[in-house]
Amino acid sequence: MTDRSARRADQRTEAIKRAALDLAREAGYAKLSVEAVAARANVGKHTVYRRWPSRGLLFLDAVLSLSAEELSHPRTGDVVADLRAVMTKAVDLLGRPPWGPLYQALIGEAQHDPEVAAGLNRRFIEPQTADTRARLQDARERGEIASDADLDLAFDLLSGPLYYRLLITQKPITHEYIDRVLQAVLAGMGPGPQTR
Repeated sequence: MTDRSARRADQRTEAIKRAALDLAREAGYAKLSVEAVAARANVGKHTVYRRWPSRGLLFLDAVLSLSAEELSHPRTGDVVADLRAVMTKAVDLLGRPPWGPLYQALIGEAQHDPEVAAGLNRRFIEPQTADTRARLQDARERGEIASDADLDLAFDLLSGPLYYRLLITQKPITHEYIDRVLQAVLAGMGPGPQTR
């Protein structure tokens, strides 16, 4: 493939992803079809299917191609401040278009499509989990949290309430709510002796 044809293929791929995002925003993911995406991107249906075997995988790539704020944890020496910084960035991102509604639709699709679920986990959830766990590990080593703190459970307790509000109750996730979650979770992980 020449540089020119590779560039043209890349442009076509980007046009298809843009079309998928635009149509999902306009009509909702439930009404998104490969045929409509192909028509909007001015390509053939087979051009779309050559790149993505399903509309779910196309949507996954399209959503994850949106530029997002950096969600890596800072290392300031204050685990609460570092966790709060990333959690507030994440909920601010998910609380507004285009990310919020698109991410909710992507999570919904992941419940029905194992390939989408696996891709979402591998490309977005697992890197975020690993970064948070590494920050908690650092806090444990520095004595900011208990030496026997269960870091996997801590991650679940930090993220669970946010996903619950985002996907189930659809109540707003405010910065004050994040502070309450952090206080509740980290109070049980303090550096003092742990009760069993």
